[in-house]
Amino acid sequence: MIKTDILIIGAGPVGLFTVFEAGLLKLRCHLIDALPYAGGQCAEIYPKKPIYDIPAYPEILAGDLIQNLEQQIAPFEPTYTLGERAETIEKLADGNFKVTTNKGTEHSAAAVIIAGGLGSFEPRKPPIEGISDYEDRGVNYMIKDPEIFRNKRVVISGGGDSALDWTIFLAKVASEVILVHRKNEFRGALDSVEKVSELAKKGKIKLITEAEVTEIHGNGKVESVIVNHSKEGNIEVPCDHFIPLFGLLPKLGPIANWGLEIEKNAIKVNNALDYSTNIPGIFAVGDVNTYPGKLKLILCGFHEATIAVQFAYNIVNPGKKYLMKYTTVNGITGFNGETKKSEKAVVKSI
Repeated sequence: MIKTDILIIGAGPVGLFTVFEAGLLKLRCHLIDALPYAGGQCAEIYPKKPIYDIPAYPEILAGDLIQNLEQQIAPFEPTYTLGERAETIEKLADGNFKVTTNKGTEHSAAAVIIAGGLGSFEPRKPPIEGISDYEDRGVNYMIKDPEIFRNKRVVISGGGDSALDWTIFLAKVASEVILVHRKNEFRGALDSVEKVSELAKKGKIKLITEAEVTEIHGNGKVESVIVNHSKEGNIEVPCDHFIPLFGLLPKLGPIANWGLEIEKNAIKVNNALDYSTNIPGIFAVGDVNTYPGKLKLILCGFHEATIAVQFAYNIVNPGKKYLMKYTTVNGITGFNGETKKSEKAVVKSI
């Protein structure tokens, strides 16, 4: 059995940052993830997608964010069970939790922090006849390597952040980018909407609103799509790739059977205190949780993880008081005893 202080379910960006905050409290962490590598959606679905709301990074690729997080937590020597899904959980006689994966690997920890993101997921596919015949032959539901679109004609469909962000990014890569949306208004960030509008005005992309892609044509691969416009009717658009970006269908998977309080496919937590669930000792942070005013943003998950580990410390070390210290003063000391400290940090008493 693998034993640790905190067991983290999910090795996405929030799960990884949880390791950092726990490490500052001298708590060891082990992570479980169904993917064969760390990074969650950032690594699996959009490693080359730019993220704009990470503090101190005006723009950072999702894959680079994961690499930075892995470097940040390296001093705390986290361990992993990858390529296995957390299947069951039970409370042991010693008060610890035992979590067993679908492959039978057993783990024991005093506290469990669920950072499972959206859980297991699959893309929302548009109801286009024969679309499955073109999957991996020009139809892409997610973008892992934008280089495959270099100098290609691309049609993107959708009205959310992913559609807008990839339209902006691929405008610098593809020979032609056409964004199709069934409405005039977009659901994404205002800044992204303004950037897309500006690109359209400059002729760097083509924007077709009040329309949707209804057909795909091609001989063994995508060669064109039919765009049905509310006023102009059917328009055939030659293209090499069709990218429908309508979000993901999330599923909690086995976690839904752990006795946790679930609301709209997310885990209810106490956001007024510690992001704990209805089961003492189990916390949920990041996109997997829900509470009044919840925002599904990576940076919000970072905050939730920071608070959760403070309370998990009391579970791992009952009766022991921890005095929070600032990293600017104390630096970062890993479990190998090495301390990373800024030479410029000067503390003056007044």
